[in-house]
Amino acid sequence: MAEKLLPVRNYDLAATLTSGQAFRWRLVDGAWQGVIGRQFVRLKQVQDGILVNAPLPSSAEEYLQTNVDLAAVIATFPEDVPMQAAVKACWGLRLLRQDPWECLASFILSSTKQIVQIQQIVRAVCECYGETIPGSPMNTFPSAEKLAALTEENLRACKMGFRAPYLLETARIVANRKLDLESLRRMKTIEARAALTELPGVGEKIANCVLLFAYGFQDAFPVDVWVQKALKQLYFPKRKPSKERLIKFIQTHFGPNAGYAQQYLFHYMRTRYDQAD
Repeated sequence: MAEKLLPVRNYDLAATLTSGQAFRWRLVDGAWQGVIGRQFVRLKQVQDGILVNAPLPSSAEEYLQTNVDLAAVIATFPEDVPMQAAVKACWGLRLLRQDPWECLASFILSSTKQIVQIQQIVRAVCECYGETIPGSPMNTFPSAEKLAALTEENLRACKMGFRAPYLLETARIVANRKLDLESLRRMKTIEARAALTELPGVGEKIANCVLLFAYGFQDAFPVDVWVQKALKQLYFPKRKPSKERLIKFIQTHFGPNAGYAQQYLFHYMRTRYDQAD
């Protein structure tokens, strides 16, 4: 393991790693333990930035997006009361840049589950079918090829329920190169979203999560129950906007970094109204 300081300001590591983007980070003895690619990584917030312990610490820079100018991103957000309240409450929250397959598979497993439950399912999948990382207490996230060779019963043993056939069939599609996840980087958002929503168990919300958290498509705006609550309570109080009205509002109100704004609204609502999650 090598150690490297990533000098960065305005970065809330705890909020970023627990804000529903990724599901494998655990706080152990004051540091966050997780896996990036095939590396076991320890991250610790220090005064001058983030201290990384990993075989190749530079791998954490892309994942953590420490080079992003957060102030410049937030300057593009709408200057309305709800958005500014979310920014104030969640200052330092960042978007991660994850491996597309792990991100896709994890969000297929996220359907109708709370974050703690998703973490449990993902941990079980990795412990059962991920590869051992020498000297590490954690395994890699299993490849599409590994999962594609399993049975539905194998996956149901990880307590993923009705999500098992969705994950299995998607793994087989990816493993057989019927969908090249790398090709999505070269597509327009609408095209990439359409390709993802053809996969079993992937609707618009999951597709937008993958586009935002794995590829950085800023016009991808995932709408789950918390974001829907934020939009209705903070922007349309005492009204009942139609789905079409909400879509139009999202497309026109949040600016060029709408995906980033969405994450602030999501984390703001979840931590404000559901401290138990």
